[in-house]
Amino acid sequence: MNTKIIPECFGIIPARFSSSRFEGKPMATILGKPMIWHVYSRAVLCQYLKKVVLATDDERIFATAESFNIPVLMTSKDHTCGTDRVLEAARILKIPADGVVINIQGDEPALEPEMLTELITPFKSPEVQVTTLAHKISQEEARNPDQVKVVLGKENRALYFSRSLIPFPRDGVDSGFYGHIGLYAFRMKTLEQFVALDKGVLENKEKLEQLRLLENDFPIHVVPTRHKGFGVDRPEDIAIVEEILRNKCADPEYQNVRHKILSSQNN
Repeated sequence: MNTKIIPECFGIIPARFSSSRFEGKPMATILGKPMIWHVYSRAVLCQYLKKVVLATDDERIFATAESFNIPVLMTSKDHTCGTDRVLEAARILKIPADGVVINIQGDEPALEPEMLTELITPFKSPEVQVTTLAHKISQEEARNPDQVKVVLGKENRALYFSRSLIPFPRDGVDSGFYGHIGLYAFRMKTLEQFVALDKGVLENKEKLEQLRLLENDFPIHVVPTRHKGFGVDRPEDIAIVEEILRNKCADPEYQNVRHKILSSQNN
């Protein structure tokens, strides 16, 4: 394989209706459009994605997606996590073993397309099997257990993920913390292997499924990014993300880039 060639890449957005904190979240209205429309519309701006689809188990979400011309696949109701749903959709799409599957979170309506490009670019190397993102955070942010942290090795491979403060600054104040962003890209063959694995001790303790990969010696390549994700977890987050999107839409540079990418995709 030519190490300068990026394999075929596919974006899959898992979406389910049930949520303990926000029922029906994928269809929540944001600036007049459902959340899934915003996620899809921003994901397709990544020029490396051959196809972007929504994967759901709910007829209401399926119908909403179709009404907004979003490619959508119906998947099983038995999946316990989004990664399993992504794998089923990837199998339906017949993604080749060396193809790249991006698990795009369905609750990130302000997603930066550049983040997807950052996830995909390392796959120029045939050695890379899994990628994810992280960004610099303060020590105060790192103390929050809701913010997952990651420690990196010299080649930006993940050493560990935790909800705890890692690395622990024994001598006091430290600024060397990375917050994990829950976007993942897998080679199809690695995604198959990952889902087939049993949950490990670390995953069960931290409730972080990426630890299943580390426990089974799958290297995770972490890309530091300047961007910060903003996931919608509760209804009150809608107002915040609407303001974020208004600011993005008012940015002439963003509109120019969007126009160029969409024009090239339509030609």
